[in-house]
Amino acid sequence: MISLSALAALAETYRSELDSPVAPIQIADRVFPADGPPLLMGCINLSRDSTYRESVATSTESAIRKGRVLAAQGADLVDLGAESTTAKAARISAEQQAESLVPVVRALAQDGVLVSAETYEPVVAEACLEAGASVLNFTGAARQDEVFALAAKYDATVVLCYVRGDDVRDISDVDLDVDPVPGLVAHFTARVAAARQAGVDKIVIDPGMGFYYGNLVDPQVRLRHQSRVITHTFRLRTLGLPVCHALPHAFDIFEDEFRTAEGFFAVLAMLGGTSMLRTHEVPQVRAVVRAMRSLTIS
Repeated sequence: MISLSALAALAETYRSELDSPVAPIQIADRVFPADGPPLLMGCINLSRDSTYRESVATSTESAIRKGRVLAAQGADLVDLGAESTTAKAARISAEQQAESLVPVVRALAQDGVLVSAETYEPVVAEACLEAGASVLNFTGAARQDEVFALAAKYDATVVLCYVRGDDVRDISDVDLDVDPVPGLVAHFTARVAAARQAGVDKIVIDPGMGFYYGNLVDPQVRLRHQSRVITHTFRLRTLGLPVCHALPHAFDIFEDEFRTAEGFFAVLAMLGGTSMLRTHEVPQVRAVVRAMRSLTIS
């Protein structure tokens, strides 16, 4: 059970991490303080395999419309992806992904919307950056040197995702019997160093709680692990970088009210010190952020 005493004990145990400073989020020519209101990353899926049906765009026109709606609802940036990360989703070639994404990226960027492209393919990354994307939501590892070079060339922000294999489609397991934070710190320490060596200086880290894992197929086990990592997020402050979390859906707990789940997990994420929230439900999460920022309990 989540309780005030448990949260207080967590904060006291890791007091030094809680007090560690974190760099601001930089996107294009805009700077967002990491300890200010978390940025809302609204997401649109151009793959019909995506499980969150409300976020699926069935055409270029649909994706552009959805992007404009998300921006009007308060999304600070819009994340576009053309291949689902679910285990059974079809593989989409890099060329097909770029063909789907580029016109949407270009239209939204011309509207002044900050656009993020989710990909692990350098070809897709370059096409989207050329079309006006400001952020690469990088879900790969095997070809990171190429992606980092592109990010440096276009002065793009990189959301660096926790990926244990070559890319997010490589199914791996998580170790449920150990504290997850030291492993995350080690993973990101090495990859952030590589990104900076390549000239990337706008970095956000994502612990990968929205991805598929082979031993997290039981909904309760998955949600317990996600909740644990999300509430322990502030311990990653030792890296000095802002953290992005994809907010869980929690269908098995929320059932018919599943569209309210991301708002609930936004509370945990904010208590955990998350600086960017990736969400399918921008209006609900925006309201939660506003409430968390405006109310006090002292």
